[in-house]
Amino acid sequence: MIRPRSVEEPRLNRLFKIAFYYSLQLVCRLACVSLFHLRCLGREHTRVAGPALILSTHQSHLDPILVGVAFNERVNSVARQSLFPIPVLGTVIRWLDAIALDRTRGGLGGLKETMRRLRAGRKVLLFPEGTRTPTGRMLPLKPGFLVLARKCSVPLIPMAIVGAYDALPRGTWVLRPVPIRVVIGPAIEPDELKGLDDAAALELVTNRLAACRQRGQRR
Repeated sequence: MIRPRSVEEPRLNRLFKIAFYYSLQLVCRLACVSLFHLRCLGREHTRVAGPALILSTHQSHLDPILVGVAFNERVNSVARQSLFPIPVLGTVIRWLDAIALDRTRGGLGGLKETMRRLRAGRKVLLFPEGTRTPTGRMLPLKPGFLVLARKCSVPLIPMAIVGAYDALPRGTWVLRPVPIRVVIGPAIEPDELKGLDDAAALELVTNRLAACRQRGQRR
């Protein structure tokens, strides 16, 4: 397990970001419950002490909001570098302490910053499928997150989002008021990955995500 280290930041900036995050979280939580009758199953599994990687299925642009609503504590998301220059959106992303990922450079900067956040004791959200699903079905996982999991030796929290694809499918910005469920599974501890090659580790995580997804589809 990595030992938390402080992330240097002016105190006023840090306090502002915390206040902004929890204010926006409250607004989003109320909106999601009203619009989508949001239900979060397995929230007891969010209570993991210290740093962790949150691994979620990726259905729509709503997903980072839904994950943020499901967790009581702050969650750092990874966002494309191209989103940061966009007026208003870029400002909000910065205030939420998102991690910039520059895919044109292989994402190395985002990888280093994610490791820095984990060493500071943060929880970081990743979408291991790498992109939003075009069909609503789970995509094969990309192995990049395993580098972080093994390097930082942190728990992996699997979760699935069911219904977000129908609420805001890829290629549209028109919201549909359909039910959404977020399902969080038991954390995968670092010891569970020891001795597994990438293929076996990916299978383990895929099965945990699929189990969360199946639970969400049953209710």
